[in-house]
Amino acid sequence: MLTERQLAERVGAIPGMGRIAAALADAPPCYLVGGAVRDLLLGRLPADVDIAVEGDAEEAARLLAAELGGTVEPHRRFGTATIAPSAATGLPHEINLAGTRRETYQVPGALPEVEPAPLSEDLRRRDFTVNAMAVDLVARQPALHDPLGGCDDLAAGLIRVLHPRSFEDDPTRLLRAVRYAVRLGFALEPGTERLARAAVAAGAPATVSGGRVADELLDLLAEAEAPAGVALMRELGLDVALCPALAADADLVAGAQLAAGETGADPVLAALAALLCRRAEVGGAAGWVDRLEIGAAARDAVLRAAASAPELAARLRGPLAPSALRRLLDGEPAEALALALALGAPGEPVLDYLGRLRHVRLEIDGADLVAAGVEPSPALGRALDAVLERKLDGELGGRDAELAAALAAARGA
Repeated sequence: MLTERQLAERVGAIPGMGRIAAALADAPPCYLVGGAVRDLLLGRLPADVDIAVEGDAEEAARLLAAELGGTVEPHRRFGTATIAPSAATGLPHEINLAGTRRETYQVPGALPEVEPAPLSEDLRRRDFTVNAMAVDLVARQPALHDPLGGCDDLAAGLIRVLHPRSFEDDPTRLLRAVRYAVRLGFALEPGTERLARAAVAAGAPATVSGGRVADELLDLLAEAEAPAGVALMRELGLDVALCPALAADADLVAGAQLAAGETGADPVLAALAALLCRRAEVGGAAGWVDRLEIGAAARDAVLRAAASAPELAARLRGPLAPSALRRLLDGEPAEALALALALGAPGEPVLDYLGRLRHVRLEIDGADLVAAGVEPSPALGRALDAVLERKLDGELGGRDAELAAALAAARGA
C-alpha cells in the first residue's frame, strides 16, 4: 500500500497532471479513476487519463480544454466527454471525463441506461476490482478510494468481477477479463472464472453487438501477450461462443503475428484470420466478420487470408518457377502470406516474392507493340503477360528481347 506522499508523487509524474488539476480546481469534485489508478499502483505510467466528475463532465471538459487547448467531443447519452489535447502540450493523447453514475441493463448485452450517482456507486458499476479505484485529483493530499479491495487483488494478481451478474450484464467483460489477465500477468479469481464459464455456456457472448465484440477482441489481439490471451479464450470456450467458426490456436496466432513483421501484414488482422482458418469450412464465418464492422478492406483481407492461407502453405512447399510463384501470390493480402508462413510455408519463396518478384516490370508496354504495327486488341495484354512470365523465369533480358518476344506472341495469337 502506498503512502499518501508516494501516491501524490506518482500522480504528479503523469505528464501534464499539474495543469490538469489546476484547470479543474473550480470544477465539481474530480477523481483519477480506473486503469490509470491501477497502473499507477503497479508503478506504470498510464497511457490515457480517465477522470470521474461528480457533476457535469462536459462542462468540466470544456474548462480543461480552455486551459490545455484541444477539442472536446461530448457523448451526452452517457454523460461523458473526450479531450484530444494539441500535440504541443505534451499531455496524454486522450483525456476521458465521465460524470459519476449508476448503470442499469434492460436486457443482457445491451448498452446500459445511466443516471447520476456519487463516486461510491460509480466505482461499484465498473468491471473489475482492480479498475474500481479512484484518487482525488485536486486535493492537497490525494487519497485513494478503494471500497472493493482492488489493492488486495493487485497484490494477489487476480482479476475479480464486482457482482455475480457482471458477465451477463455486459458479456464484453469476458474478453476484457482475458485481456487484463494476460496484460498484467494475472489469473482469473476462481469465483470469477466460474462465472465466466457459466456466462459462456449460457451463450452470453451472442447477445452483444458485433461492433462491441470487435472493440474488445481486436484490443486483445493487439496485446503483446495476445497468444496467451487466445489460449485462455480457448480454455474458457469463449472462441466458439463468439462464433462456431473460431478456433483459438495460440501457436498459430503467435506465428501469424511474428510473420506479419516480415510480410507487412497488419498483425491484428493476421491474428484474426488465424482464429478463423482452422475451421474455414464451418458456416457463418463471413457473416460473423461482417457483424464486426471492421471496414470492407479489413473484412476482405481477413476472410481471404483465412480461406487461402492453407492452400498457399501447401503449394509453397513444392517447387515453383518464379513466374508460377508470382502468379500464386499476386493479389493475396499480406495477411494471407503471414498466415501461410505460420502454417509452415517456407520463408524463402515468400520473401523472394515480396522483395523481388512482385516488383519486376517489363521495359515495354502496349504502346510499343502498337508502334510496331500490332493492332490494338486483348491479345496485346496476353502477349505482355506471357513475356513477363518469361522474364521472371530468366528467359529474356533487355528491352529488345522483350519487344521481339512480345511481337511474336501478339502476331501468333
